[in-house]
Amino acid sequence: MPEPLILNPADNVAILTEKGIAPAGHKIARKDIATGEAVVKYGQVIGYASAPIAQGAHVHSHNCAFGDHGRDYQPGAGLEAARAALARHPASGLEFQGYHREGGQVGTRNYIALVSTVNCSATAIRRAAEELRVEGAMADFPNVDGVVALAHGSGCGMADSGPGWRALQRVLTGHAGHPNVAAALFVGLGCEVMQISRMKQELGAAARFHGLTIQENGGTRRTIDAIKARVREMLPQVNRARRAPAPASALKIGLQCGGSDGFSGITANPALGLASDMLAAQGASLVLSETPEIYGAERLLLDRATSGEVADKMLERLRWWEDYTARNGASLDNNPSPGNKAGGLTTILEKSLGAVAKAGTAPLEAVLEYAEPITAPGLNFMDTPGYDPVSATGQIAGGAQLIVFTTGRGSAFGSKPAPTIKLATNDRLFEAMADDMDLNCGDILSAGVSLEDKARQIVELILATASGHASKSEALGLGDNEFLPWQIGAVV
Repeated sequence: MPEPLILNPADNVAILTEKGIAPAGHKIARKDIATGEAVVKYGQVIGYASAPIAQGAHVHSHNCAFGDHGRDYQPGAGLEAARAALARHPASGLEFQGYHREGGQVGTRNYIALVSTVNCSATAIRRAAEELRVEGAMADFPNVDGVVALAHGSGCGMADSGPGWRALQRVLTGHAGHPNVAAALFVGLGCEVMQISRMKQELGAAARFHGLTIQENGGTRRTIDAIKARVREMLPQVNRARRAPAPASALKIGLQCGGSDGFSGITANPALGLASDMLAAQGASLVLSETPEIYGAERLLLDRATSGEVADKMLERLRWWEDYTARNGASLDNNPSPGNKAGGLTTILEKSLGAVAKAGTAPLEAVLEYAEPITAPGLNFMDTPGYDPVSATGQIAGGAQLIVFTTGRGSAFGSKPAPTIKLATNDRLFEAMADDMDLNCGDILSAGVSLEDKARQIVELILATASGHASKSEALGLGDNEFLPWQIGAVV
């Protein structure tokens, strides 16, 4: 049996790479650990012994509990080192083939989007998109990736101002104006809070945005027919788009993880982090999200905050989440799912340390509200829940043209209009879900592939996908049901 993996000399636990006293990915004690003593992994505290732990014993939920983590923050303390590390990567030269839009945006896909402003119009846009597909409407338009129906369950029964309204407004306008969307059609009922006129006011009077309502069109069936007629009018113009070379600096990439396991922070996440650094050096924007899943590891981001304002904004969002979970009778340590725990993750502190590895070591340039437009090159952080569909919806609304998603337990996630690339953390998963996984990172352990070589593979896959190569989730047709805006505030 291989020797357990020691990640940092300061660690008092090691990781099983094959099943032994516990499943692969789980922890065993390197020495006796007394009750109340810190359990250390990655050189960081991940919890505290809730009972005496003997050397060689399995360390998990039965004897390791969540506890407070250090908050002696020193924002910016590691900023110069982060800048120096980023400077070691090439600063230009990488390209992809993209769709150049007005205003300088570059798309990786060429969609027509039907956007419901309210749940009342959700069926109308879904039915129109499905009828167009069945009728073969796109058959003569090979440069059109499809018609995507962005339906949701909100848009009314909510305040007409405040955080909830602003978040949904950013999601809807962000998808309609997305670089992967060549033309968009807003569809409403007519009397809802989320009015089309306000949507169009936010977007401006550009010709690629259109709108109609069910009440003005004489009902659901007539609206479906009107949507289909509008789409057929758009298709010839949208089909004229052609791919052309674009620099990697035009890319905005959402970093996601889901179904994480004990190998996530060892293989796929740090490999993606190094790939993120390589792309950040090229001027691309990388967007880490899932605020509940950086809890306990926030210091690793605050250390490289480029300003006090950036650090303060991140700390404010963490305080908001502590209050939000407490008000709802929960704890941020409720976050690790049963699947996470079965894969070897014990506390949110441990999970967060692995999750933050996706962000590499680049300086933290900006902290964004949910679905806020991504404008800063380099590493960004967007405040989102940890729930993958809600988080990715916010990243895409902000302008991310691709999502890169690491998983150890397995995921069937996909997204539109921005495709998702999925990275497996272990060989077993890559073999078991071969139709879902785009790249295996398990060979970092099983075959000794270096993190740098794997990072280069990830960058090459990102550029190929941005240039039109279909991801596994696209080939499976995933993404139509994963559009899920975050509902903030009271439903009235």
